[in-house]
Amino acid sequence: MQIVNVILRYDDRVFSEAELLAVFRALSNPARRQMLVWLKEPMSFPGQELDDVEIGVCVTDIQQRAGLSQPTTSQYLTMLRQAGLVIATRRGKWTYYRRDEDNIARLLETLRDVF
Repeated sequence: MQIVNVILRYDDRVFSEAELLAVFRALSNPARRQMLVWLKEPMSFPGQELDDVEIGVCVTDIQQRAGLSQPTTSQYLTMLRQAGLVIATRRGKWTYYRRDEDNIARLLETLRDVF
């Protein structure tokens, strides 16, 4: 099997191989993919206020929808954050997550350029 260097150019617009690997690992799990889809429509979460959209959805609301334990939900969201797909914002003891649309656009550009 031949391994090919998939990144032809290196600049701020293109994901590095390490970044792509983190994204693919994060998206390899159906629950993490579903969380990313849910965050596309933050107002679909019960009790979500229009003002909340800027900071995102509380991890507790994501956990309830996912039906997962709090530690598992937090671990999944951390993996999505480390992959650059979501942004976390702390407010007091609560953490809110929203999609990183700029980074997702950069990812899609990289995929179009490379593949």
